[in-house]
Amino acid sequence: MQRRLFLGSLALTAGLHGAGRVPTHTARVTKLWKSPDGYPNALEATPEGLWVGEQCTDRAYLLDGQTGRVLRKVETESSNTSGIAFGGGYLWMAANGRALGRLGRPTDATGGNVVKVDPENGRTVGRYPIPDGGGVHGLLYIDDTLWITCFKWQALVQVDVRTFKQVHRIPLHLPRAHGLAWDPPGIWVGHSNDFIFQKLNAQTGEVMEQILLTKGVDPDPHGMDLYQGKMYYCDAGIAPPGVANHSPAAGYICRIDL
Repeated sequence: MQRRLFLGSLALTAGLHGAGRVPTHTARVTKLWKSPDGYPNALEATPEGLWVGEQCTDRAYLLDGQTGRVLRKVETESSNTSGIAFGGGYLWMAANGRALGRLGRPTDATGGNVVKVDPENGRTVGRYPIPDGGGVHGLLYIDDTLWITCFKWQALVQVDVRTFKQVHRIPLHLPRAHGLAWDPPGIWVGHSNDFIFQKLNAQTGEVMEQILLTKGVDPDPHGMDLYQGKMYYCDAGIAPPGVANHSPAAGYICRIDL
């Protein structure tokens, strides 16, 4: 039954896109500054500043949202970091596994895990497997729940952060989903391969709106968030295996004025 609903939703989205009935905009991108370590693969916008997760060092940085100045540097035990969220007093980092964490200690992240991190000292408070057992590129914390990109299910899954039990799921319509941003009644999802941001209805998964990037001109979309009417995203500068890195702005934090 779920498979039929999923395929039906895909067909509906394709039809709407082909008919031009989904509001679609071309992005106006401003490059702001490079991240401290140069491989930003996760981004969360907060009133205190922009949290950036670095893919190669697995550090979390809090940057001034106006200047990019480092306000805080946190060494974490995430691994191959590909997403970040802040909520409930903690950082939540999407870890895709490596034999050793950056601090040289073994990790148990052999697949996709969410690492719960103390933002003051980088201490690992908890580690939770991704619901579908696959990789993870995007996280979003809302009202004591966490939205997670689940690759095997090709879905966004909402879990209770106290139990990590699924409470809701909506289908994704394109591959390689990455950054997530809350914009009720929808969730913005960035798709790195397709250079597009889609706003999905958080209840049904229906595509509500789209923002298009220009491939080969605009920075590649990886981590992303929405804050005070502006969309921020980062370009990790790392292409998928077998794909040449064509990005003109590897390592940059960027802004889209909506």
